[in-house]
Amino acid sequence: MKNLLLSIQHLLAMYAGAIIVPIIVGHALGFSAQETAYLVSVDIFMCGVATFLQVYKGIGIGLPVVLGCTFTAVTPMIMVGSKHGIDVLYGSLFASGIIIVLISPFFSYLVKIFPPVVTGSVVTIIGITLMPVAMNNLAGGQGSKNYGAPLNILLGLITLIIILVIHRLSTGFIRSIAILLGLVIGTVIASFFGLVNLNAVHESNWFELPKPFRFAGFKFEIGSILLFVIVGIVSLIESTGVYSALSEITKTKIDRKDISKGYRAEGIAIVLGSIFNAFPYTAYSQNVGLVSLSGVKSNKVMYGMVGLLLLCGSIPKLGAIATIIPTSVLGGAMIAMFGMVMAYGVKMLGAIDFTRQDNLLIIAVSVGIGLGITTVPEAFSKFGSDYEWLTQNGIVIGTFTAIILNLFFNGLKDKQIRENVK
Repeated sequence: MKNLLLSIQHLLAMYAGAIIVPIIVGHALGFSAQETAYLVSVDIFMCGVATFLQVYKGIGIGLPVVLGCTFTAVTPMIMVGSKHGIDVLYGSLFASGIIIVLISPFFSYLVKIFPPVVTGSVVTIIGITLMPVAMNNLAGGQGSKNYGAPLNILLGLITLIIILVIHRLSTGFIRSIAILLGLVIGTVIASFFGLVNLNAVHESNWFELPKPFRFAGFKFEIGSILLFVIVGIVSLIESTGVYSALSEITKTKIDRKDISKGYRAEGIAIVLGSIFNAFPYTAYSQNVGLVSLSGVKSNKVMYGMVGLLLLCGSIPKLGAIATIIPTSVLGGAMIAMFGMVMAYGVKMLGAIDFTRQDNLLIIAVSVGIGLGITTVPEAFSKFGSDYEWLTQNGIVIGTFTAIILNLFFNGLKDKQIRENVK
């Protein structure tokens, strides 16, 4: 019973992050309520599959790692899905997953070209590009009839305030699910204003297994593939920190081979997720705290959580419940979550030497170009459609800029890089 309760606790800690990505992407790409409910269900199911791949040492790293969909993929998924279509979106995810699997044995060496000044800049760019999505949802959803209505703004801000208050006044597990609680309370408040529609819940099935290619097959586009490879690499770097933390907590030594298996498991999860029209995955740091707080380091708890994820993902009505969250309430929570992505990028940048003007220039130029392209994509429109994968994509060009400038100023012998790969 104790292990079951701990499994449920892990499920609740990651649930908000897991369900919000499919809801945001579904809304942005014009999915119906029923289709979005399926996205939520299949995402929960595939989170279970992905976590199993990582926890089972025959395939993954063998530590109590929880894999969930990554926020860094939100903007790229919306961008590619809107511009090229769902088939290109999932084809690009599939191809990027294959590439991640192929580079996994070598990435611990390739990570040398991704020191904190590069990864911090990239994550900061991603966080900044996410904020317009949050603000549009706070206002009621771009294109909605009541966009910008005071009630929408008020509900979103109330949700945000609830999350902040819970985070300030609580500790431990309650604090770890502050966003989930904020969404629940915000939705309850919104229901008194008639903004909660339960039709999707009533119309959903009680049981349904994920179906391959439910929405689309695969088409491939080089720029989109490259974009998701970058997203995957950023996720691998984030996961490396989780691996290290869990290694210390569980007193389990890991070497490059173990880390390579962890990377491979994430790549396989992306491949499988794309087949079932799900999402890219990364290691969830919020669950690391639970391993430390509970003191239970056995993978039995993780396997129990995998079972719960597979069960919940097979019940579409549970997925449909997540879709009843009003857009403005979701927007309020997104400000906190996406702001944390940006703040995490800034935190990563805190590991570099700011007294060196070279590092300041790397950040300034890469973030500046990445943000500039994102906000003014027409600036390079004259280059034509053949180069859109680079000239119209702030994350890709910002990443390339950071890598090239870092190699130009710091090379591969920089002390900061050597410390990063120890």
